[in-house]
Amino acid sequence: MVTMSPSADVELLARTRLRSLRTTLGYSLDELAERTNLSPSVISRVETGKRTLSLDVLVPLAQALGVSLDVLLEADSDEDVVIRPVAHSHGARTTWPLSRPDGRTVAMKMRLEPTGAKPEQRVHEGHDWFLVLEGRVRLHLGEREIDVDTGEAAEFATMVPHAVTALGAPAELVMIFDREGQRAHVHQ
Repeated sequence: MVTMSPSADVELLARTRLRSLRTTLGYSLDELAERTNLSPSVISRVETGKRTLSLDVLVPLAQALGVSLDVLLEADSDEDVVIRPVAHSHGARTTWPLSRPDGRTVAMKMRLEPTGAKPEQRVHEGHDWFLVLEGRVRLHLGEREIDVDTGEAAEFATMVPHAVTALGAPAELVMIFDREGQRAHVHQ
């Protein structure tokens, strides 16, 4: 029986992750080559193990695929699948991250306390989706006000000014947004 060295295991893992990320994101070799300034044949050889992995190739590939080098090189473990959210509070809002920081989309649980203040609507690139787990919220979407009840969801493009507030009592929701939305929501 032939055993692989730990470095060979990491290389195989990185190659598999690169190909999987590329295909999941829908990039052809040519499209990824344009995003990285690497040739399609270099990318193909990296994925198939016919080219040595090196930082000059891994860094642009990771950047183009929207992940860190850690995501490509980190060995799998049981802890990899369990996320232990830690609450972050700011004013009337408490959030718990439900996804890893390296993904294309971000999931978070949010608890909103009702306030009498008019919300500040924000605009940013991206797309948002949320599900109300408990309570009732008002989605301020430009000039529109849309009430969303427990068990209902909303999805909208974020170039429209928007904000979400709790109605009458605390509300809890799960939000999912793309990387652009993450910058606007988590770093407010």
